[in-house]
Amino acid sequence: MDSIKRYLAFVYPYKWKILLTIVIGIVKFSIPLLIPLIVKYVIDNIIGAEALTTSEKLSELFWLMGLAAIIFVVLRPPVEYYRQYLAQWVGNKILYDIRDKLFDHIQRLSLKFYARTKTGEIISRVIHDVEQTKNFVITGLMNIWLDVITIFIAIGIMLTLDVWLTIVAIILFPVYGASVKLFYGRLRELTRNRSQALAQVQGHLHERVQGIPVTRSFALEDYEGREFDKQNKNFLQRAIDHTEWNARTFAVMNTITDVAPLLVIGFAGYFAITSGLTVGTIAAFVGYMDLVYNPLRRLISSSTVLVQSIASMDRVFEFVDEDYDIKDKDDAKRLDVVHGDVKFDQVSFRYEDEEDIVLKNINLDIRRGETIALVGMSGGGKSTIISLIPRFYDVTSGQILIDGMDIRDMKVRSLRDKIGMVLQDNILFSESIAFNIRMGNPEASDEEVIAAAKAANAHEFITGLSKGYDTLVGERGVKLSGGQKQRIAIARVFLKNPPILILDEATSALDLESESLIQDALEKLASERTTFIVAHRLSTITHADRIILIENGEVMEEGTHRELMDKKGAYYDLYQVQELDD
Repeated sequence: MDSIKRYLAFVYPYKWKILLTIVIGIVKFSIPLLIPLIVKYVIDNIIGAEALTTSEKLSELFWLMGLAAIIFVVLRPPVEYYRQYLAQWVGNKILYDIRDKLFDHIQRLSLKFYARTKTGEIISRVIHDVEQTKNFVITGLMNIWLDVITIFIAIGIMLTLDVWLTIVAIILFPVYGASVKLFYGRLRELTRNRSQALAQVQGHLHERVQGIPVTRSFALEDYEGREFDKQNKNFLQRAIDHTEWNARTFAVMNTITDVAPLLVIGFAGYFAITSGLTVGTIAAFVGYMDLVYNPLRRLISSSTVLVQSIASMDRVFEFVDEDYDIKDKDDAKRLDVVHGDVKFDQVSFRYEDEEDIVLKNINLDIRRGETIALVGMSGGGKSTIISLIPRFYDVTSGQILIDGMDIRDMKVRSLRDKIGMVLQDNILFSESIAFNIRMGNPEASDEEVIAAAKAANAHEFITGLSKGYDTLVGERGVKLSGGQKQRIAIARVFLKNPPILILDEATSALDLESESLIQDALEKLASERTTFIVAHRLSTITHADRIILIENGEVMEEGTHRELMDKKGAYYDLYQVQELDD
């Protein structure tokens, strides 16, 4: 029940609105309880009143129906409206608060978490599971109480009509309670299993939709169909298990609620024959049995819904409990001004505790304004080194210093605010080009956006598009070429204007014209900034102040292009091979 306690923290700010909703609901549910009393009064006090004349009976009937019309036609509609409106408003507001918190949580989770978790599963928890928890508010905190209160009011009225017949009406309540306890523990587990299976289907589907070009290019439609069928069958089995147990639950519960009215009818007939129970009282009791057992049947359905919402609640808070690998220290300092000196001091790193070391005793001392190129074979550790600077991961041992301060002593967001990154595969959002450039500085004016685009050699192609800067780029920038996406990514870094710059394979896989434009933009961008370049093509980094050759997570060679070529070591060999290839 820990999940319920934690969920109630989101409910607490709306406690008075929930209470008001329940009070209005009591009025709403109490109004129909008048109908059996009206039936009894009409039968016993109007139709069966031998002392009254026909005109007197009709007059009393008209007055009674007029009063009933005021209650049911004038009073009940606004009561029903406000009960529904307030209940849905509170439920949706709580979901809004939870999703707000989850989105903040999503942005704080480490890259390690995203490396092992499918995007579709995350979306399933934030959308599907959070939506399911709404039923806890609507059903658990409102409707169940209203149904319970309705039952108690109805039983109270029934006791005033006939005590023994009321006891007969509620004699099966303990059996009902025992059945609920028996069935719903297992139902919660099955609901959780079904939700997990659904999340797996969504995760698989999300990944495959993104990979449609690969599926098409390798003609893997049949294979992928079989793979999806495995995930779908797993969900089907979990859904059938849940459905089977749910059907069994409903069969037992509805049998109990069907037997009870039969008992009442049987005993009411007996009391009418032996004790003179009036026809009006019998009619009222039959009416109240419906008003008692309909809420009871709703409670059965509500219990199922409640179990499902609690299972979803468990999954939501399981997600909330994912630890942050990167955390600010309590005394972390905000990084306001950066000179630009960066130092790697005996830095070693592994991704997971049980995995091999990826970087071993890296020592680098980079001065402000220097351009450092990291080169070497794929898998050597180049991209890992640059991912440590903005603290996408923390070092396993050693330290990274910026202007003499360990980056772990800085507030992580202020650190990243001083670093600009241009990657090989820059992600663009499916918004306008202006929006994507403005990611570098959301407060930038239109003039500043255009200036950044011009600096990135992007203004000309942007103005040639149908809607210019308002052109939508499509999901992940699919409507743009690779070179165009890179120039937009460079433009947003120009707009950010960071003192430290990281370029990770920023010109790879581009045509010669795009590469030339982007290389020119990058040189302007790197001017007077501390710059780290990860490059596969060595011809693009010969201008660097220093070139660092990384092999198997270690620094093997270091120097200018000329110095390393004169040394005729591993860098020389690598350069010669690439020259021959070209």
